[in-house]
Amino acid sequence: MKLKAQEMEIQNIDHLGIVAGIIDSIGLVEIINELIVEEKGEKVSPGHVVKAMILNGLGFVSKPLYMFPQYFETIACEHLVGAGVKPEYLNDDKLGRVMDKLFIKGLNTVFFIIALKAAQKFGVSLSSSHLDSSSMHVHGEYNTSLRIVPWKWSQPYYFEYS
Repeated sequence: MKLKAQEMEIQNIDHLGIVAGIIDSIGLVEIINELIVEEKGEKVSPGHVVKAMILNGLGFVSKPLYMFPQYFETIACEHLVGAGVKPEYLNDDKLGRVMDKLFIKGLNTVFFIIALKAAQKFGVSLSSSHLDSSSMHVHGEYNTSLRIVPWKWSQPYYFEYS
């Protein structure tokens, strides 16, 4: 069947198609829907709302939350987020309710479950781990004397232990 130009609709997906595909391959929507029970009569599931929030975070973050649906009016919402998901379903009230439920469930728990699923899906070894110590701090004095040598044009700061 050949379509005429007037019968075609072109929708934009930009870089979001790749991200939506990765979200789908991890099964994020299903994970969120298992953790947060979908209420009767909801037009969009909590998992689809989270997927929409991730996609939104890659292009429309400086706008107020009440403008969230407008972002999805300019892209292929049903193709990227899920069949039957319309931009008007992704309003600030719905987002707020889902975020509240995620908070109540425990964001660390939700993140851990998703990260574990992603690691399994992509074959990331869990035999060792890396601790990001940038959020840790130490109080007190060190047993060694550390002298910071001033910066010179030819080299960065360096430390000398004595």
